[in-house]
Amino acid sequence: MFEHALAAIEDRSLDATIEFVFMHRERGEGEGSDGFMDLAASRGIPVATLSSQRFRREHDGDFAGHREEFDVQALALMEGFQPDLCVLAGYLLILSPHLTAHFRLLNLHPALPGGPIGLWQKVIWELIDQRASESGLMTFAVTDDLDEGPPASVARFPLRGAAYDRLWEAAKGDTADAIKAQDGEEHPLFQAIRADGVKREPILLTETLRAVARGEITVGSSYGPMDLSDAVEARLSR
Repeated sequence: MFEHALAAIEDRSLDATIEFVFMHRERGEGEGSDGFMDLAASRGIPVATLSSQRFRREHDGDFAGHREEFDVQALALMEGFQPDLCVLAGYLLILSPHLTAHFRLLNLHPALPGGPIGLWQKVIWELIDQRASESGLMTFAVTDDLDEGPPASVARFPLRGAAYDRLWEAAKGDTADAIKAQDGEEHPLFQAIRADGVKREPILLTETLRAVARGEITVGSSYGPMDLSDAVEARLSR
C-alpha cells in the first residue's frame, strides 16, 4: 500500500506528500519492517519508531493496561508533525484517545459496512459460512469506538461468477469449521477471497486519498461512504 501511494505521488496523480512514518517496530525486529524503513528513508521521509514488543516486555506482557502510556510516548516522537490525515496500514494496535484526539486517522477493513468485523481471517470464514455473494473493502475514520468510525469509501467485488461458482460447488456446502478442519486457510475458496481483497487494498486506499485531496471525501463525515468500486476495477484492469 505504501509503495502504491508513493508511486501515485511521484507520478503526480495523487496530490499529496508523506510527512512522516511511525512504526511500532524498531530496527532488527523484522526483515519486512526493516525494508519498510529503508524504503521510507530512500524517499527522504522521516521515520519514528517505538517498539511495542520491548514496551510489552517492560510491562510484563500487559500492553492493554499501559496502552495510554505507550501512546503518550508515541505522540512525543511525532511532535512537530502536522499531517492533514494519517493512514493506519498494518498497525494492528488499538489506539487510545491520546492519538485519536490528536490526529485525523483513516483505517482499512477487509469487508463492507455492516459486514463481518475482526481480522481478515475471521472475515473470510464468516463470508464462507454466510455463503455470501459479495464482499469488498472499506476505509473508515478511526474513533474511540473500535472499528465503528464512519465509513469513508468502499470497493465491492462479487463472490459469484464462473470461477467462484466452481469453488463454492467444490466446498459442497461445508461450514467454515469443516473447511478449517480439512484444509484450513489453504482451501481454494478461502485463498480466492483473500486474493481478491488483497489486490484491491492498495488501489482503494490510493483512490480514497485522491478523493480526499480533491475534497470529494471528508474523513469522519456521517454522510456515508463513497463507492469507488468502478475506479478500483478500472485501475485493476490496467
